[in-house]
Amino acid sequence: MDNRMKVAFSARAENEGFARSAAAAFVACMDPTIEELTEIKTGVSEAVSNSIIHGYGEDPTQMVELECQIRSGGKVILIIRDQGVGIEDVEKAREPMFTTGSTEERSGMGFTVMESFMDKLEVVSRTGEGTTVTMTKQLDISNGF
Repeated sequence: MDNRMKVAFSARAENEGFARSAAAAFVACMDPTIEELTEIKTGVSEAVSNSIIHGYGEDPTQMVELECQIRSGGKVILIIRDQGVGIEDVEKAREPMFTTGSTEERSGMGFTVMESFMDKLEVVSRTGEGTTVTMTKQLDISNGF
């Protein structure tokens, strides 16, 4: 069963909840466990927050894209894209505690959190062109989906 959806929304902090809900609603047909659903929502939340805060500097005139794909065998692919400032050094940005935000407000754990909840995390970025985060999650499909 292959299925996909794609939405774009303003880079506003309040749309993080929308993105979480949209991804959760889309994968609900796979009958994920509560834990799987929470992990998907958390990964999406972290990636969308990064786009809004770091990619666009919270500029609500910009757009963030969320694409979700369901592949046969229970594989879920989540793609978050922005056309923001990009990441100069992706490997450095993926290090725990690294942040370009205010240290009082940001933990620098976004990519680490995404990695811990997903089976695979890929980050592709070009300075001045934006960032694409692709997360893959294999669901337990013993329920027949």
